[in-house]
Amino acid sequence: MSVFRTRRPVSAMHPLQRLVALFCLGLLVVVTGVRAEEMSFSRYGLNSGDKVKVTIFGEEDMEVETRLSDAGTISYPFLDEIRVKGMTVGQLQNFLTKKLKGDYFIDPKVSVSITEYRKFFVSGEVKDPGGFSFEPGLTLEKAVALAGGFTQRASRKDIIVNREEKGKLTERNMKLDESILPGDIINVKESFF
Repeated sequence: MSVFRTRRPVSAMHPLQRLVALFCLGLLVVVTGVRAEEMSFSRYGLNSGDKVKVTIFGEEDMEVETRLSDAGTISYPFLDEIRVKGMTVGQLQNFLTKKLKGDYFIDPKVSVSITEYRKFFVSGEVKDPGGFSFEPGLTLEKAVALAGGFTQRASRKDIIVNREEKGKLTERNMKLDESILPGDIINVKESFF
């Protein structure tokens, strides 16, 4: 009889079956916990042009929706101007909680969300070049589609993406199924064949 098909209570199982069942349950909890942690925390670093919303549970007058300045800062009541460029949503939430706790609130329940990402840009051999609103899950192919698609002369393999990484602008050739980020500058080159 299989361990997984039994309908007996765990206490009525053979000790070896009980051990296997508990091991499988523990493994399921660990795997599920790791996946939930990976998915619940974004690694996206905020940057100039992103729009964030900050709320404190039960404190409606403390709700602020603002766009990061060109210096990567936001203004928030009691704390004035804060440099948040490069922080993730979770890091900003923890930062605000620590700064507001004690002097201003006993136990603030701070929530931060991105309401609008900064734009990405597509130029070169596309039908409608320009700046476009970013949405999570956007691939290079989808970005080109938003720009009207490829022109007849466009290269589908020679696509350069300029991206800011750790304060420096990097340039690399990307494939159509790769993800793009807010602020990316995509340049579709001309094909010579």
